[in-house]
Amino acid sequence: MKSMKALFAGLALAAMVLPGVLANGAAAADYKAEYKLSTVLGKPFPWGIGGDRWAELVKEKTNGRINVKMYPGSALVNGDQTKEFTALRQGVIDMAVGSTINWSPQVKELNLFSLPFLMPDHKAMDALTQGPVGKQLFDLLATKDVVPLAWGENGFREVSNSKRAIRTPEDLKGLKIRVVGSPLYLDTFTALGANPTQMSWADAQPALSTGAVDGQENPVGVFVAGKLPTLGQKHLTLWGYVADPLIFVVNKEVWNSWSKEDQEAVRAAAVQAAAEEVAIARKGITAQDDSLLKDIAAQGVEVVQLTPEQQKAFQTATRAVYDKWAKTIGLDLVKAAETSVADRK
Repeated sequence: MKSMKALFAGLALAAMVLPGVLANGAAAADYKAEYKLSTVLGKPFPWGIGGDRWAELVKEKTNGRINVKMYPGSALVNGDQTKEFTALRQGVIDMAVGSTINWSPQVKELNLFSLPFLMPDHKAMDALTQGPVGKQLFDLLATKDVVPLAWGENGFREVSNSKRAIRTPEDLKGLKIRVVGSPLYLDTFTALGANPTQMSWADAQPALSTGAVDGQENPVGVFVAGKLPTLGQKHLTLWGYVADPLIFVVNKEVWNSWSKEDQEAVRAAAVQAAAEEVAIARKGITAQDDSLLKDIAAQGVEVVQLTPEQQKAFQTATRAVYDKWAKTIGLDLVKAAETSVADRK
C-alpha cells in the first residue's frame, strides 16, 4: 500500500513540474500545432501589421505554447470577407482581426460605426470603442461563440476617384464607387447620387485599374499601402464619413481549450498589438502630423479636406439613411453612442 501511495505521489509531483502540464490541468501537448488567424489585409497594411504582431506576441508571451499563423486576404473563406465571422463561429477560423463592417451582416449592431457622420474625429471613435458602447458590443459578441479581446482600427474611410475632386454631394453624382459588402453603404452612396458597386477588396483593385469602377472609399493607410495612385485614383477627399474599427477575437472553443495562464497571455498580446496597430493606422494623417498626406500629394493626387460647412451638406444628404439604419441597429444603442460622442474629451 505504501508503495502505491508513493507511486501516486510521484506521479502528482511529476505533473506539477512537467513543462507540458499547465496550471488548470490543460496539457500543452493537447494544443494545436498551429492556430489560424484570419485578416482581410496583410502587411504592409496597418491591419496586417497588427495581425502579424499579435501572432508574434502570442508566441512570445506563451513561451511558444501557442503558435499562430496569419492568413491574409480572407484566404480561409476563399476571399469572401463577409463570411469570416460565420467561419469563426464554426471553428474553421481559430482567431481573427476582423472588421466591424465585414461582420455586420451577421451582427447588425456593428453597423453602428457605419452610420454616416456619427463620429467626427478619433476622440469620438475612442469614446465608443473604449467606453460603455464598446463594452456592450463586446458583451454581445461574447454570446456568439467568440471571445473579443481588443479594439484595433482600420480607420476613417475617405473617398477617392479617377474623375474629379469631390467637394459637394453633386460631385459624386454618377460616379461608379466600389463599396464594401454592407447594404448600408449602398444606401449611403445611392443617397449621394453615386452608383455604388459591392465587391471584395481582391476584386476592387483590378476594377480600379481597368476603370470598371471610378472610385472607392477606404482609410488613408489602405490608399497608400494599396498604391491606389497607380490605379488611377488621382482625387482623394478627406470627409471622415464613417470609421472602421477592428476587433481582435478568438473562437470560444479554442479559448476554452487554453489554460487560464495562456488565455491571459493571449489577451495581453491582443491589447498590446491593437494599441500598436491603432498608432500605425493614425500615423501621418493628423493635424499634428500630416506627413502621409503630403506624400500622397507628392504622387500627383489632389487631396481635398472638407470644411465643416462642406461636410454638413453630405451629412444632410445622408440623414435619411442614418435614421433608417438607426432603427435596424437599435435606437438605444445609437442613442448611447451619440451621448458618448457628445461627451468625449
